[in-house]
Amino acid sequence: MPAFADLAIDIFLPGDTATSISPLTTHSGALQTNYVSTAGNHSGVADLPVMTTTQSWFFLSRVEVAAPDQVGAVVALGDSITDGTLSTADTNNRWPDHLAKRLMAQATSARTLMMGVLNQGIAGNRVLSDFVGPSALARFDRDVLAQSGVTHVILLEGINDFGLTPAGQTPPSAAEIIAGHLQIIERAHAHGLKVIGGTMLPFEGTNLAVAPGYYSPEKDARRQTFNDWVRTGKAYDGMIDFDLALRDPSHPSQLRPQYKGADNLHLTDAGYQAMANAVNLALLRK
Repeated sequence: MPAFADLAIDIFLPGDTATSISPLTTHSGALQTNYVSTAGNHSGVADLPVMTTTQSWFFLSRVEVAAPDQVGAVVALGDSITDGTLSTADTNNRWPDHLAKRLMAQATSARTLMMGVLNQGIAGNRVLSDFVGPSALARFDRDVLAQSGVTHVILLEGINDFGLTPAGQTPPSAAEIIAGHLQIIERAHAHGLKVIGGTMLPFEGTNLAVAPGYYSPEKDARRQTFNDWVRTGKAYDGMIDFDLALRDPSHPSQLRPQYKGADNLHLTDAGYQAMANAVNLALLRK
């Protein structure tokens, strides 16, 4: 397959998934049109008889391809910001998509080996505790260590630990989020992986209907304490200052207007492009 090709995968399910006791792999916010056929096995047909479409992916967890041994892969481990929430559907405008394009352009122009980008963002994900899917700590082995060819990890998580705190509970401290990141760094280093940390983006004005009270000045102070640690703590093998690249200089607790999505938390396509542009590609050299 050529790089960035659209890959169509047919799946036939002979049984009734509603009665199955096996858990189903689901990516609800894939933002990619998928086709559900009429009844019957239509795998491999040139013209799929379409009953309906969906913007979600089901059943498939990953696709592996053959590549030279020298080719590495970077896992983008994160939440909805990495997942690409509010980016334009069917356009591959998530920031890991743009990072992959930058890496490809560099490899082509410099005649160096290419590097794969594996998007392991889960909307609503948290570092310390399960919420939407298992926490970053709980899923690290499956979503990072088990990936073929992985050499690097870009870690951008923690804003949901602050914002999606159940009513009546106190959000975790910055120190607790830092402790979670340190665990991930140590586990990655134990397997020879390099870990690059990202600063959390501004989120003042967040208006999520499912999460009233997502933002508060106190939560933002914890975010800024965490970001200061990312910049100065030297625990990572490198850092990406997403906050500096996307915040509004006249109002640093908010995103720049051109990068701000409708909910003031997620990004426009231009915002996700700016995130990818903020990555120093030299950090991803083997």
